[in-house]
Order: sequence, then structure tokens, then C-alpha cells
Amino acid sequence: MKSRVAVLKTTPNTVLEDYNQLMHLAEYQKALPKSNELILKLNLSWSLYFPACSTEPWQLEGVLRTLKDDSYKKIYPVENRTVVTSVEKGAKLNRWNPVFEKYGVLLVDLTKVKWVSYKPKHDMLALYDVFPEGIRVPKMFLGRNVLHLPTMKTHGHTTITGSMKNAFGGLITKKRHHAHKDIHKVLVDLLQIQKEIHPGIFTVMDGTVCGDGAGPRCMIPKIKNYILASSDSVAIDAISAKMMGFEPLSIPFIKIAHDKGLGCGDIKQIEIIGENISDVNFKFKTKKSLVVFMDQTLRKKYPLFEPILFHTPLFKMCILGSAVYHDRFWYPLIGKWRIKKFMNTEWGKLFQKY
Repeated sequence: MKSRVAVLKTTPNTVLEDYNQLMHLAEYQKALPKSNELILKLNLSWSLYFPACSTEPWQLEGVLRTLKDDSYKKIYPVENRTVVTSVEKGAKLNRWNPVFEKYGVLLVDLTKVKWVSYKPKHDMLALYDVFPEGIRVPKMFLGRNVLHLPTMKTHGHTTITGSMKNAFGGLITKKRHHAHKDIHKVLVDLLQIQKEIHPGIFTVMDGTVCGDGAGPRCMIPKIKNYILASSDSVAIDAISAKMMGFEPLSIPFIKIAHDKGLGCGDIKQIEIIGENISDVNFKFKTKKSLVVFMDQTLRKKYPLFEPILFHTPLFKMCILGSAVYHDRFWYPLIGKWRIKKFMNTEWGKLFQKY
């Protein structure tokens, strides 16, 4: 059966209804049978709010309202922390909490749940090299469906980020930064594991405001008014990449996943329903922030230093450096001006209502 990706145009006034239409257009209930409980995997790339960086509140509400209207009962929104993000702070500043309260769900911090050892049924490309001590996953993920909530944006480590990258924050502990040195193969491994532990997988991607440049944080927000959905993680990432102006099969994680049969990364083989996006090209360019550049340089060009810098207490200096650069330098000096401009748009005004 041909992979399908639903794409719709939307507006701030109609976005909740449009998300409902989008999910039904992509036949999400076939992918997420109600006989299984549901993990709602959010995307927190920054504890602070920055447009397109993390799951948008209208994206979260549109999905939760649709699920509730369609009588999905046991829904578990989840997010994980990194060495530089806080789940509690992120939920507050990204305006998720009012949505959780409105729809009667509680956010689960994955650092506070039980993690269990997991032995994949298929060969892994890189995970055992990165984590030789073994693979662990949240016990609550086993046997539950998963619905991913990424945004359309570039990423300094992976060119673009979407459905496949969103699992990175759910299936690996806060030490997942170690996977950066072989990130493309790791993302393919994680998709393989998802297919083993989740009965159903679905993605709803927000492209109302997208991120161009040095993602996933230091970006230029650009309003594009699109939303996407699919049960094929590879296909939705491929279509998102195509819309942003990239050749999907030139991105390693999409190409490897496609070749392994984990989904379809060839846009010629993907059925697009909804909008005609044949001429869509945002002409985005992936750049690297100072933090991403230093991470890649130290891990790949100076491998002798990698164990010392990233696997000893010295890593605390790297964490401090990232926090100072992002939160104390870039955000107040550059980010706030971009946010101020965004807040004067209709989408910015909608964010403020939350």
C-alpha cells in the first residue's frame, strides 16, 4: 500500500478545526486503534519559548481535542529532559499547561518513570556502539500507541527534524547527546524499535510557523501556514524536507530508513492528499549554531578528546557553556527581537491567548 501524507493549509482562526480535518484525512484512527492506550510524544527543544522550536500550544490542543472528540480515553502526554532542558519549565513557558488542564490530561516526565532493558528483535546500526552497556526504554511505552508532535524546522545535526527525530527524546535517556556522533543511524535504530514496541505510530506535524537556519533553537521563524499528518514517519519527514527545499533522499536518516523498508522516503512514491504542494519550496538552509558546531568538531575531528570532554565531570563545563550561550547570550540579544516580531503576527497573538 502506498504511503500517504496529508497536508493542509490553515489559519489562526481555523487551526483547531483544521487539525481535526487533517487527522481524519490521514485516517489516524486506523493507525492508532483505541484498544491500545496512547503515548502523546511532545517535542521540547528549548525550555524557553521560541517560535517553531517546540510543540506549539495550538498543535497540542488541536490533537487533544480531536482525540477527546473521538473518544480516546487513556492518553499520556510525555516529554524527556536533556542536560540543558527542563520538562516542568518547558511545559510552562511553551504554554502547554493550560491545554493539559482544559482536556484533563497530565504531563509525564520521562525522567521519573521506570526504564527497562530492551533487546531489539532486529540488528541495530549504531545504538550498541553508542550505548555498549545496553538499550533501555520507558516501560510505559511498551504495548502503547505513540503519536508524535514535531514542528517543521531545520537541525544542525540532521539537516531537518521531524517524526523520526522526535523519538530521540522519548526512547533515550537525558544522556542522548552521546548519540550525536552517529545520529542518522541512531534515528533509524529508534524507528526500528518503535515498530517493535508500539502497535501504532502516527505523526501530526506543525508547519504554521517553521524554523529556518541554525535549528533546532537559533532559527529564523517563518510563517508558512501548513500542517501535516501521516502514519509513515519516513514519508512525513520526506515531504516536510521537500517542502523546506531539501532533497529527502540526500538526508542520511531518510535514505537509510527508506532502504531498510521502514517507510517511504521517495516523494515520487508517496501519495499526498489535501493540498497541492508540487511547487512548494521554502528554500530553507540548514546552518549550525556555535554549540552544534563545537559539539560536532570536538566529537568528530578530535576523537581523542571525546571521552574526556563528554564522559567525565568536565562535561558539566560543556553544559554550562551551552546554557550560557543559548539562554544568556543568543536568546536575549537575538532571539527576543525575533520573538517580538513574531508576537505581532496573528500566530503570535494566538500564542499569547494561551
